[in-house]
Amino acid sequence: MSGRERGEGTVYQRGTVWWAQYCYRGRVYRETSQSADRRDAVKLLRRRLAEVVTHRHAPEAEKVTFEDLGRMVEDDYRLNGRRSEARVVQSFKRLRQHFGFDRALDITPDRLTAYARLRVDQGAAPATVANELAALKRGFSLAVRAGRLVHRPAFPTIQLDNARTGFFEEPEFRSLLAKLPDYLHPPVTFAYLSGWRIRSEILSLRWPQVDLAVGVVRLEPGTTKNREGREFPVSALPELAALLARQRELTTATEREVGAVIPYVFHRHGKPIRDFREAWRNACRRAGLVGMIPHDFRRTAVRNLERAGVPRSVAMKLVGHKTESIYRRYAIVSQRDLAEGVAKLAALRQSTSDVRTVLAFPAGTSTFLTQSAAAAR
Repeated sequence: MSGRERGEGTVYQRGTVWWAQYCYRGRVYRETSQSADRRDAVKLLRRRLAEVVTHRHAPEAEKVTFEDLGRMVEDDYRLNGRRSEARVVQSFKRLRQHFGFDRALDITPDRLTAYARLRVDQGAAPATVANELAALKRGFSLAVRAGRLVHRPAFPTIQLDNARTGFFEEPEFRSLLAKLPDYLHPPVTFAYLSGWRIRSEILSLRWPQVDLAVGVVRLEPGTTKNREGREFPVSALPELAALLARQRELTTATEREVGAVIPYVFHRHGKPIRDFREAWRNACRRAGLVGMIPHDFRRTAVRNLERAGVPRSVAMKLVGHKTESIYRRYAIVSQRDLAEGVAKLAALRQSTSDVRTVLAFPAGTSTFLTQSAAAAR
């Protein structure tokens, strides 16, 4: 070994090829300059030391693979109890077909763009492709944070135009309810009135979260999508309070019948309601509401709160929107709302503006005076 660079590392020769040696985070690393010229090894060493000082060097970057990125993301989601873990696993399953044997450094911006184009050509929805790329992007971010990569590649931007505008008018809701199985009537009605998420918040609701005496239903912090707690004062909405009272009676009667405690507020003869997609699709088809989804109840509740003049900050707390920008996406205005708004404007103008009247004047004149002008005279 020869040619020590005064406290900065070492260059040495193996056969005819010169190598650079340096330390990073307590470990010794050696790299070949692939050159028989000592000056090339010195340049390599100085470059690596400069990268170490500026924290732009990851000696093990060459070893990081696509599978490593996938494992880091799955571990992160599992550790933090993220609800979308299953979706991330599915995303990496798709990504693996394209990048499965690659190193992370080989996943370049042009290849990411080619992947997005291929998936769209295969018929995947743009939102699906965006979710898949977001999962991989998260993997790169975690690798950079761990010091295993220096940076992540630029990801393509996919323009999404998937904002839904579905909502239920009262007759449509009643029509759907008539076509649904009886066991779905209570949770679907709760969703329609409250705007809560039916799958993750309503069907998982347990009786300790319901205080019928006080008239409040609570969601504990960490159980909602935005991780914040929430409560709904059902006593202020008699229809909802009566629904929960009936559900309590039904649950008590079912507990006597099956001889077991039923923890869930909404159930199917004591059993939790898991998957109701088929029943939902059939009911929508029979009610002439094809394409409607349970999440449309959230838009409906937001619109009804807006119609009722509920302050936006209060409405956001009731339905569980953390930011006003998200809330505004749900504040759908229907054509009927627009027509009613214009009608109110017309009524206002009718009552406050000067009403032009034709006043009789001697023959040969056709002067139009306003009532206010006549009064002023």
